[in-house]
Amino acid sequence: MEFDEKVSVLSAKVQKQREMTQTEEAAKNAFVMPFIATVLGYDIFDPREVVPEFTADVGVKKGEKVDYAIMHSNEVQMLIECKKSNGELKVEHASQLYRYFSVTNARIAVLTNGVEYHFYTDLEAPNRMDSRPFMVLDLNDVDESLLPELRKLTKASFDLGSVVDAAEKLKYIGAIKRTLAEQFQEPDAEWVKFLAGRVYDKAFTRRAREQFTPIVQEAASAFLDDQVNVRLKKALESTRPQAEADAVSSEDVAEEDLERDTGIETTLEELEGYQVVKAIACSEVKPQRISQRDSKSYFAVLLDDNNRKPIARLHFNARSKKYLGTFDADKNETRHQLGSIDEIYLHAEKIRESVRNYLG
Repeated sequence: MEFDEKVSVLSAKVQKQREMTQTEEAAKNAFVMPFIATVLGYDIFDPREVVPEFTADVGVKKGEKVDYAIMHSNEVQMLIECKKSNGELKVEHASQLYRYFSVTNARIAVLTNGVEYHFYTDLEAPNRMDSRPFMVLDLNDVDESLLPELRKLTKASFDLGSVVDAAEKLKYIGAIKRTLAEQFQEPDAEWVKFLAGRVYDKAFTRRAREQFTPIVQEAASAFLDDQVNVRLKKALESTRPQAEADAVSSEDVAEEDLERDTGIETTLEELEGYQVVKAIACSEVKPQRISQRDSKSYFAVLLDDNNRKPIARLHFNARSKKYLGTFDADKNETRHQLGSIDEIYLHAEKIRESVRNYLG
């Protein structure tokens, strides 16, 4: 499998099994060891590559252990400390990593619960682990932009220099994103003044600040909504040309194909619903295999762009009521009324079962 596919497979496993994985040992066995083996590519059964329960005496702390040490040429290259998967990761959990970081040659430390992976290095002071991670990978919601950086930590591509160089950039990008998120949710006086100064040419008095604070909040929220809409429309446009270019047999031609050029309008709600169905179905197959086709009567979500493999249908054209259509093994459709787009998640198992039926 390709590297991103390996991450996707483990991500699907995490989403399925997280609720059943209650202890630290369970998290190690179910998630962390597969991450080390399949994603990073190290042999977990070879002590020359992976040392479990790694021990190094640290000052007065004798016999303390770190869960895993990743080795290369008999030198520690990465340290991994694990916590239970239903627990929140905090910097307090990294005390052993801090101590071991200073007495080994490791430049990379990882704190994980099997779901989230916090990656640390020593940007702030040499041979001293930073207080903040330079990268956070969440297998419950994978940020694909991080995969090229994660690949640099694999056995086949390990490049410490590139990792450390990229770490500083990732650190500042993360800090700026957190700052923007805070300002979008609750803008401080300087942020309000900065933005108001671009559109308001009068003196920025206390009254002006009180006036612009809620305006900045509302504008920020609207801006984010607009960006989401743009991305959804681009996603639709990128999948449509390929779907239209593919030839289909006469048996595959359905009502939506005949009506494609007759004024069909794809709505934002249909695109949002499609993204939800796709997110659910991706626990069973690769995202590239999920496609969509719109028609006058319904919006279809298909496997392999095949009309004979419907995963779900979105009946969103009526103004008053909206329905999700799911399919059994005989392709019989059952409609479920929706109060909101989010209620699609209530039928997640039916969507997954539909995909599994086509996979045999």
